[in-house]
Amino acid sequence: MARLIVRLKQLRQSDDRITAQVRAVLVESLYASRQSLILGALTSTAIAAVVSLSSKDAWLIVCAILIGIVGLVRIVDAVRLHRQELAEGARGPGTAGRHELLYRLGALSYSGLLGLFGLLTLVRTDDGVLQLLSVTTAIGYAAGIAGRNAGRPWIALSQLCCASLPLAAGLLVALDPLKAVLAAVILLFVAAMMDITLQTYDAILKATIASHENAALAEHNAAMARRDDLTGVANRTAFREEFEHRLQAVAAGQGKLALQWLDLDRFKEVNDSFGHLAGNALLVAVAGRLRERYGESCVVARLGGDEFAIVCAVGHEQEAVASGRTVLELVKQPVSFDGHSLRTSASIGVAIAPEDGRDADTLLRNADLALYRAKEGGGDQLSFYEPEMDEKIERRRQLGAELQGAMERGEFHLMFQPIFRIADERITSCEVLLRWTNRRFGVVSPAEFIPIAEDSGQIDDIGSWVLFQACQAARDWPDAVTIAVNLSPIQLRSADLPAVVARALEQSGMPPGRLQLEVTESVLLEDVDASFAALEALNRVGVCTTLDDFGTGYSSLSYLTRFPFQTLKIDRSFISDLDRSPASIAIVQTIVDLATKLGMRTVAEGVETEAQLIQLRRTRCDAVQGYLLARPMPANMVGAMLAGDAFETSPGA
Repeated sequence: MARLIVRLKQLRQSDDRITAQVRAVLVESLYASRQSLILGALTSTAIAAVVSLSSKDAWLIVCAILIGIVGLVRIVDAVRLHRQELAEGARGPGTAGRHELLYRLGALSYSGLLGLFGLLTLVRTDDGVLQLLSVTTAIGYAAGIAGRNAGRPWIALSQLCCASLPLAAGLLVALDPLKAVLAAVILLFVAAMMDITLQTYDAILKATIASHENAALAEHNAAMARRDDLTGVANRTAFREEFEHRLQAVAAGQGKLALQWLDLDRFKEVNDSFGHLAGNALLVAVAGRLRERYGESCVVARLGGDEFAIVCAVGHEQEAVASGRTVLELVKQPVSFDGHSLRTSASIGVAIAPEDGRDADTLLRNADLALYRAKEGGGDQLSFYEPEMDEKIERRRQLGAELQGAMERGEFHLMFQPIFRIADERITSCEVLLRWTNRRFGVVSPAEFIPIAEDSGQIDDIGSWVLFQACQAARDWPDAVTIAVNLSPIQLRSADLPAVVARALEQSGMPPGRLQLEVTESVLLEDVDASFAALEALNRVGVCTTLDDFGTGYSSLSYLTRFPFQTLKIDRSFISDLDRSPASIAIVQTIVDLATKLGMRTVAEGVETEAQLIQLRRTRCDAVQGYLLARPMPANMVGAMLAGDAFETSPGA
């Protein structure tokens, strides 16, 4: 008995500690077997009616009527809750307390009435059969509910006591030794059933908690599988599901959706300058701002790398414009990391459903087209999809098809733009420029076909052809004149590049020292370590390397100390203002002085006026290139100029 009392105390403590979700499941178990509740209520009511009518005792009749009423109420309550569950789904923690209270009131009332009915039968009738019916009904009910209601043990134990203890009292009142023995048996039965109920509850509770924890873990894992590991916003999978779900509402005529596809500008520069941890911190900060601003009403996702997407309901296009501008401002806010202030901007492409598409694939494609337009504009821009963008894609596709076989058809040719040494007014080098005159589209700009060649994988073959043709053309020029060939990022990343260069030199018979290979800072940013290794390999072949468009990158000075360049080309953006901007003069002078101290030559590109040329002479820049001096020309015209060997403006300039 002492052990039972201890377990009852522990029961109250453990019951107070269970979570609301677990309690809701345990309350649900009370209604799990509605058929047995209904059958028990009907059977007990029928037996009570038979006993009361047979005895003709007014007290028993009243008690039997009350048993029938309470039983009917409990049946109605169970059926109502069952229908409600079917209509609304499983009951949650919020309603569990109310349902438990209703069940407790009905259960205790019913069991108490059965116990009272048995007591009255024992003390007010002498018919052994009627007494047997009453006692066995109450005991059978007590035994049944001990197991069925074990999920809420205080209800089960209370019912057990209410139904059984009045019977023991009624038997003891008779002062009959045999009935006293039966009373003792009932009391032992109560104690045993209480122990069984507590054991059953322990098993049910452990199983319920384990099931709940497993379900919570599975739910957590499912949620994590739909979240981006780094930033915590939705990942590509979750974004696609939610996007398509919201598109269903659009299809039903419920408003519009704006899809914003954004890409961080110059993100790779942050990674290369400050490390990947800094890049991660920037991504996390941007994602956090977007989630804080749009997370409640919109879908915010990271699609991979530095790409994000936002889907919001909008009433009209101006709402999308305002939202996009807000995103641009959020992204531009600085992020503090390890003593540095990280800054970036975003390019955003927007497509609106249903105007720009009704399915996810179409809208994503159109938003990507708009994003491409925004990035072409230099970044930190918002661009909306326009049908004309499809025409651009179609032209790109057709140019890609024409590019196949263009080399075999002889559609490529080279032009050469001389570079003049200021000191002695002689040509010191020529930059090679690739031109394409297509049978169908005519003259196609390199700015248009080079990216297509890079994307299609043809740039390596085209680049090899350019190297060989350039070396062939310059082979018979004076030994002091070099040839400069631009390298694309794809070529620089190719492990075969040194071998390709060596083969072009060998086949043309041109000395390695007369070949200069030009790369831009943006090429280096693709992969700093790989770029450094590639340039070192080229220098071992014996060729020279030039850093082109110097001053347009994120951290140009770091490249001067790390990468093995022999020549520095000053970007035309500084030269264009040279004749009217003291700041540009100061910058160019600083670049020239710095290059001189590092043992590098300088070339100023984009010289178009005499005033610019005069200023460059004052800075002691080594060489100049531009339309003022000579436009791009065929190799035979270069040969004629070299024969004249004079520093003068070309007739076509």
